[in-house]
This record gives sequence, structure tokens and C-alpha cells, in this order.
Amino acid sequence: MDQRLTNKVAIITGGAAGIGKATAELFLKHGARVMLVDINAEQLAATADELNSPDVRWVAADVADEAAVKDYVNQTLDQFGRIDVFFNNAGIEGKMGPITEQSMENFDRVMAVNVRGAFLGLKYVLKQMLKQGSGSVINMSSVAGLDGTATAAPYVTSKHAVTGLSKCAALEVASHNIRVNSVHPSPINTRMMRSIEELFSPGHPEEAKQKLERGVPLGRYGESEEVANLVLFLASDESSYITGSAYRVDGGMGA
Repeated sequence: MDQRLTNKVAIITGGAAGIGKATAELFLKHGARVMLVDINAEQLAATADELNSPDVRWVAADVADEAAVKDYVNQTLDQFGRIDVFFNNAGIEGKMGPITEQSMENFDRVMAVNVRGAFLGLKYVLKQMLKQGSGSVINMSSVAGLDGTATAAPYVTSKHAVTGLSKCAALEVASHNIRVNSVHPSPINTRMMRSIEELFSPGHPEEAKQKLERGVPLGRYGESEEVANLVLFLASDESSYITGSAYRVDGGMGA
């Protein structure tokens, strides 16, 4: 296999499952050393065991906590000495419902993880990349970061924020040979979608799944590996002239 990330060090937040886990597996196959970050220590340990690689480490952290973010960055530097790739992937869906019925607790938690967490990750990872004079950041947004969805205002708002944050960061660090892009998946076949299906159609999640799939021109959910393939490209030197861009991986939803 042509190893596209040989000698590169990557941090993946939300790395215990789903897209984060699939991306970690692909990065390792392509020669990267990987630090997995997630709030769930037990699941992180199980994922690291499953990946079964001498090139993977993990640290449990709440990405919305500034001290915890500093810590996962410092632990990566202690273990590997540098940071070449940052997949800023951690996120939550929150609760669904009309704006008039949304609790501020739900709104604040979604914004804390999805926006504050992404911002803090950029703040501390970019400091190291600026010292190195190189790096690639891939921020996880969503099709919800480009379009609206009724009853999902906290999530949609947070993902639009990540889209704008990515563009600002790209402009700030472009002259230092650091690239920042965002990825925008459609519904992906993960634990998060099981939760969203139940939230959209309590007690009848299969009905929600069928409705959501009808909104995708390719007629199905994406798979985590299909998003990971795009993240690998953006992490690699093959995308060396791409920054500030928003990449859909959405089965045609944007068409």
C-alpha cells in the first residue's frame, strides 16, 4: 500500500467510535502515528486495543474543557514530538425540537462540545503547527453546517459555526503552510444517527431512517469509511493546494 501519511502524527478527537475510529484505522494503515481523544475512557481503551498498533495512543478528555485540551495536545507532543494532522471531529447531536421548546441547557451543551471544543482544539494545535511551519486541520461539520433542518436548531447552528471557524482559521495560518478545511457529511451509519432517528421519530426510528434516506439522491446513508477516505486525502500532501474549503460527502444532497 502507498502510505500517504508516513512519519506524520495525527490527533483525532471523537476517536473512540464511528467516523473517528474509521479514520484512525485508515491513518494507521497509511503510516501515521495517532493520538485518539474522546471523553469515554473505557471505549477509547477498547478501540485502541482493537486497532492493535504500536503507533496509537489515547487520552480521555472533554474537548469543551480548556485544561483538558491543553493536556491532550501536550500528551501528543510528549509521546510523538509533533502534530502534523488534526482531525477536529468530536461532536454531539443534542435534542431535537422546535426552537420555542428547546432548553438552554441543551443549546449550551451542543455549542460547548461542537463549537467551543472545535475552537479550543484549533487554538492549541495551531500553536504547535505554527512552530513547525506546517500542518493540516480537518474540521468536522455536516450538511447541517451548510443547510437548515427544522427542529435541529442547536446542532445546525453549531455546525454552521464550525464552517465559519474553519474559513477564519484557514486565512489566519495559510502563510505558515498550514491548511484548514471542513468536511460536511450527510447522514452516516453511526451511533449518532441511531440517536437522531429516535429523536425525530420516538419509538419508530426505522420510519425516520427511511425518510432521511429518501432525502439522499444515492438512496442510502454513508459509511464511516467513506468519510475517512476524504479526511485522508485532506490530511495528506496530495491536497497541498487546498485550504479554506468545505467538502461535502453527502450522497448528492447538495446537488
